[in-house]
Amino acid sequence: MTHVPGDDVPGSGTPGSGTPGDDARPWNRRRLRSNNERLLLARLRAQGPASRAQLARDTGLSKPTVSTALAALEEAGLVREAGRQAPPERGRVAVLYEPDPTAGYVLGLDIGRSWLRVAAADLDGTVVARSDVRNRGRSAAAMADLTVAAARRVVAEAGVDPALVVHTVVGAPGVYDPARRRVRYAVNLPGWGRAGLLDRMREELGTPLSVHNDANLAALGEYAFGAGRGSRLFVSIMVGTGLGMGVVADGRLFTGAHGAAGEIGFLPTLPSGGRDLEDAVAGGAVVRTARELGMAHPGSAKDVFDAAREGVAPAVAAVRQEAERLAHVIAAVAAVLDPDLVVLGGGLGGGADLLLPPVTATLHRIGPLRPRVRASTLGEDAVLLGAVATATEEARERVFTRSRETP
Repeated sequence: MTHVPGDDVPGSGTPGSGTPGDDARPWNRRRLRSNNERLLLARLRAQGPASRAQLARDTGLSKPTVSTALAALEEAGLVREAGRQAPPERGRVAVLYEPDPTAGYVLGLDIGRSWLRVAAADLDGTVVARSDVRNRGRSAAAMADLTVAAARRVVAEAGVDPALVVHTVVGAPGVYDPARRRVRYAVNLPGWGRAGLLDRMREELGTPLSVHNDANLAALGEYAFGAGRGSRLFVSIMVGTGLGMGVVADGRLFTGAHGAAGEIGFLPTLPSGGRDLEDAVAGGAVVRTARELGMAHPGSAKDVFDAAREGVAPAVAAVRQEAERLAHVIAAVAAVLDPDLVVLGGGLGGGADLLLPPVTATLHRIGPLRPRVRASTLGEDAVLLGAVATATEEARERVFTRSRETP
């Protein structure tokens, strides 16, 4: 019985054996070869450069199959040589292979009320160029134009052929409605939910474009690059102009039935408070509390935190109240999700040195559920890097599929 290199995905059987799924029709062989190539790419991405012999041992594929698949991947520009490895004993020097990160590029966009952040990255998720632009757009359309212009400039500065940019991910407040192709609940970006706005950005950028809630992307950024690495279930709470939360379980984002999981800003406070949770906890609440306690002219939450570090009594008290409110938010989240870690980020994350001690103390006082609370290690880059990580995952599949379609 003849063995055909390239068709021995473990468990697939031998073409012509008569077992189910072993049809020797051309489309079936293409699928098997495609599966082998995916398997090798996954191994190289997960564990780093390897030789043909090592890939055969790790994947269970035969050496001829590995050679055939690597040759196809190399011809398609998806893998490249990564050096040579001398054998421990006398023998042939082995060629090492790795995925070629320049086979495609992605754009990550973080659209916030104050800043527009744009990054171009390769398929390894390595940022090759970025730009941070003040959001001076007076309308949603102007904001979109500023973002598109910044994205084009970043691609040019990276020296990347625009045709190689295969996916764009946008992070912004609100919840994306795929049926209507628009954003809902983006109260901090007036007009951002206007119909046709995202379609226009997609057309002007010339790439597939997906839109995600900024807090969700921040959580994915922390999982891929920051404080959430290795966590089984953690939440990332963003406190700034608004209040949002992303939930990552076993490396995957939990978005809920309608994409609104984590929109904790809409939770009501006690009836006597007269506000929703976002109004009671976000950055504006810190300024309002400091003013009510007698601090003269606090212009921003940063002003309050800076004054608290200098020992200004009203500022110290306002920060303490903010920490206690955050602790109650975390306690409520812990009772529902039981996370092993809570990451504090957003604009107020820069005040973690002042917030974390009273947050932890309050958690220990008010209940038995006490998840670890840490400050974001990515700071203001969390959303942007989450967009890059999400875009990279999608782009790898697009680049692979496109290479299979190329004659």
